[in-house]
Amino acid sequence: MTSLADYAVFLAILDERSLTSAATRLGRSLQSVSRSLARLEDDLGVELVSRTTRRLHPTQAGLEFADRIRLALTTIDAAREDLLASNRRLAGTIRVGTSSLFGPEYVTPVLSQFLTRNPEIDLELVLSDERVDLVAEKLDFAVRIGNLPDSNLRIRRLGGLSWAVFAAPAYLAAHGRPEHPEELSRHECVLRAGDDDRWVFNGDRQRIEVHGRFRSESAAARNAAVASGFGIGIAPLWQVRRLIDQGIVEQILVGQEPPPIPLQIVWPKRGAGAMPRRVRATIEFVVARLSAQRI
Repeated sequence: MTSLADYAVFLAILDERSLTSAATRLGRSLQSVSRSLARLEDDLGVELVSRTTRRLHPTQAGLEFADRIRLALTTIDAAREDLLASNRRLAGTIRVGTSSLFGPEYVTPVLSQFLTRNPEIDLELVLSDERVDLVAEKLDFAVRIGNLPDSNLRIRRLGGLSWAVFAAPAYLAAHGRPEHPEELSRHECVLRAGDDDRWVFNGDRQRIEVHGRFRSESAAARNAAVASGFGIGIAPLWQVRRLIDQGIVEQILVGQEPPPIPLQIVWPKRGAGAMPRRVRATIEFVVARLSAQRI
């Protein structure tokens, strides 16, 4: 009965045009290679190789048969190598970039889980709110928030981050609860320094001019000002979810918020198969865990 090894022997014979050379290439005896060829021809009932005193020549049937089985054997070999690789431990160093607020809150716990499962991986987390050059900073990949300009980066979309419009219960009790975005123009709003003082609502279809005396580039400072009862704020929901869950602030204008903020993983473009297995495995782990979270 023929085996996959017999098919591999046949292809080696065709490539080498010699039983002796095929045996050398495969690390087998001449008799073993000859038996494999004879067994395959007997099983198929077709002469695959024409023998002469000096060389071997494939028959037309042998050439056609070789074309059909070569890709199949290559696919089997690749599958075997992938399976063996999956059973080997991941090892090496990975550098990951993310933002200074979102990273510690959401990315760090996921990466910690990955390290626990892969004890031979070392990881460095680089926190920055700037769009740093991944290649220059030697980052294997980054988790980024917001729309990305055209670049030479590969992108894997994780989903969208929801917005929240919120205020402290004391502020709402004293100044009223807005039911429509246009009412915000009559309220004290906490603003980001440098913004154009227009907030977007209803899927980017409505822009409302807002006013406020408290401004800061710091999201933590703005959210704290709202929590203290100074005014109404707007922020990604993940930033203020704990404040909402604890009753320190309340969401308003629910269902009328701006469109979600894109969340994605990016990494430098590489040649085919150039991404190390440890990096690919880390990306897949982060994608699975972050995509499943309520962010």
